[in-house]
Amino acid sequence: MSSLHSRTVDRSELGIAALLGAVGIIVLFDAVGLNVPVSQTDPVGPRTLPFIVGGLLLVCAVLLAVNVIRGGRGEAEGGEDVDLSHPSDWRTILLLLAFFILNIVLIDFAGWVISGTILFWGSAWSLGSRHYIRDGIVSLLLALGTFYGFYVGLGIRLPAGLLEGVL
Repeated sequence: MSSLHSRTVDRSELGIAALLGAVGIIVLFDAVGLNVPVSQTDPVGPRTLPFIVGGLLLVCAVLLAVNVIRGGRGEAEGGEDVDLSHPSDWRTILLLLAFFILNIVLIDFAGWVISGTILFWGSAWSLGSRHYIRDGIVSLLLALGTFYGFYVGLGIRLPAGLLEGVL
């Protein structure tokens, strides 16, 4: 392997370490800016998790940078049954992106259950599934499960949209 290729890999991996560090700093900066009332019943509070995540991102960034500087390199992907000689499947990527954008557009009007069902079904279809009815049922169950999981489990109301009063 040439030294030029080795330096390119090192720079790209250092770039990933820098990106992790930048995201960690952004998360910590946002956590500092959170304005939440102090609660005697919840000593941990909602600021704790962003501080933990931001701190762990910074730790990972530093450890990755140290590893790369000391000569460590990521291994080429070889354990999966992926043929690396084939180019990216842009059709699938664009279809997935289209369903995510459609979800963003529909979620306020149609509500999570409808837009989530379309998102889940469209993702399965984009990735090659052709079991339309089964995928539709599973998608609906996933959307309903996440809707009620957020509402009952976390106390977060996702938009009901057209199904307001039904759900």
